[in-house]
Amino acid sequence: MNPVRPRRKLRADTITLAHGSGGKAMRDLIDDVFVGGFDNAQLTELEDQARFDLADLTQLGNRLAMTTDCYVVDPLFFPGGNIGKLAVTGTVNDLAVGGARPLYLSCGMIIEEGLPVEDLRRIVASMKATADTAGVCIVTGDTKVVHRGAADKLFINTTGIGVIPENVEIRAQRGQDGDVVLINGFIGDHGAAIVDARGEMSLDNTIKTDCQPLNTLVEAMLAVCPDIHCMRDATRGGIATVLNEFAEASGVSINIDEAALPVRDEVHGMCEILGLDPLYLANEGKLLAIVPPERADACLQAMRAHPAGRDSAIIGHVYADEASRVILKTGFGGNRIVDMLVGEQLPRIC
Repeated sequence: MNPVRPRRKLRADTITLAHGSGGKAMRDLIDDVFVGGFDNAQLTELEDQARFDLADLTQLGNRLAMTTDCYVVDPLFFPGGNIGKLAVTGTVNDLAVGGARPLYLSCGMIIEEGLPVEDLRRIVASMKATADTAGVCIVTGDTKVVHRGAADKLFINTTGIGVIPENVEIRAQRGQDGDVVLINGFIGDHGAAIVDARGEMSLDNTIKTDCQPLNTLVEAMLAVCPDIHCMRDATRGGIATVLNEFAEASGVSINIDEAALPVRDEVHGMCEILGLDPLYLANEGKLLAIVPPERADACLQAMRAHPAGRDSAIIGHVYADEASRVILKTGFGGNRIVDMLVGEQLPRIC
């Protein structure tokens, strides 16, 4: 047994360059805020790497999955979440939609000099709570502090590792003629929440981010439909971008029905005021799945039985077509081509 090491305490109210120097001030920050906040045995050892038993991993599946992402959202705090919750959720979901069971995360933080320590504590606490909800551990990380003006308060990188069970083969290239397109709820909530949080439009609404881990929802879907063909979470670029990626990769076209798309009235109203399209708004708790037609109803019911999928819906179908287009049936009965997002509707959204 290793002796229990007393943890150092951080006394400062704001982050200074000394907290990135590698000396005592940095050790205080790491010990108190990160090791104390994330609170797990691997991180407490403070080695330069996390270590895993391969035998434990191979019991869960026959392939490792790994993903990484950086988070630069502005503002750091927004209705229903913050940059920390976003970082854990985004990485967990990137693993989950490939069929992997997420297990471990790393956390790299680039902190601007002057960030209030209390803000950092709140963000770390949110990361810990979200990781616990998703059943993952944050086991290693890194901290850098930069001069004022060299960053915007805080940037986070998270890398995730998971294990894919045997016989799960979810790929963007597997869409087939006759397949059904499913979504697990309302679109555009995250993008709308960020617009509201920035306070630039003087809008009065109660829209919250949809930021949530989706790994247990995916597990429920795979339990009734092990042969999910395609699945991705619709973040930047919205569902329009993901559907176009599926169509192009699979060499098929996809029809979606505007009347079937779940969009909140508040989001729809904001989009009309600002000239935005909810099809391109970012989401942080929504996935699109393409499944065989014979399993679509069972998969839909499993999704609706899960808290993250109560408002799930069938929104379209796949058909053979080398043009590889996404076609929207509008509320007026016409059709329009839905292209990939060109440019950036809302910068710094995640």
